[in-house]
Amino acid sequence: MSGRNLKALSTATVVILIIGFALAIFWAPLDADQGFKQKIFYLHVPLAIVALIGFIAGGVEGFRQLRSGDRRHDANSYVFIHLSIVFGVAVLVTGAIWAKASWGHWWVWEEPTLVSFLIVFLLYCTYYPFRYAIEDRDRQARYASVFAITAGAFVPLNFMAVRMAESIIHPRVFASAEGSLPGSMLFAFLVCLVGVGLLWLTLVKVELAGKQASGQVSRLRRALSTDGQSGSVGGRIAPEMEAG
Repeated sequence: MSGRNLKALSTATVVILIIGFALAIFWAPLDADQGFKQKIFYLHVPLAIVALIGFIAGGVEGFRQLRSGDRRHDANSYVFIHLSIVFGVAVLVTGAIWAKASWGHWWVWEEPTLVSFLIVFLLYCTYYPFRYAIEDRDRQARYASVFAITAGAFVPLNFMAVRMAESIIHPRVFASAEGSLPGSMLFAFLVCLVGVGLLWLTLVKVELAGKQASGQVSRLRRALSTDGQSGSVGGRIAPEMEAG
């Protein structure tokens, strides 16, 4: 992506996020039970949705890497998972704040929705040591892709199992007609969801651009090296982006 396109994407992200959160705070009505503290819903839930979609997208890129052997797909998979883990941290933090405000506890182990997301998050946290333990870059890419595919397939299965569970505490705003959001709340939520999704996409583009620049610098150093080895790095946790 060119600098101009990235700037346009970043601008659109900021504008939509501002509009979305302005709608959520000032336009969407207060929740009848939780009042103003329910407003964190417009940040917490979009973060969770985008993080889970990012994990699945990382698995898709892992599958493409196994089929083609193209390191660009490996870099995409790594960045998708990496940023989804960052978003996952934000999900857990905002969820804990919401839980404390609504239930009086930072965490409720009896709530399957909370625990299931924590399980997914901890599963993906093992991606880093798993990848870093493999020194050969080709094997590293293959094994990391297998991990991404397996974990990515687990995400929707885990989500469906939780949706079938009898949750008493966690709200199910999209589960039924009686639990659905009013129109104004739903509109504000969708705008926030689009904004958070664009934020994830913008960060992906920025990180991939940085990896491409880093790869170009490394290749230049290897070309200028007398022995051709000065730019090689073994056991990298983050793959370099090949020039495209």
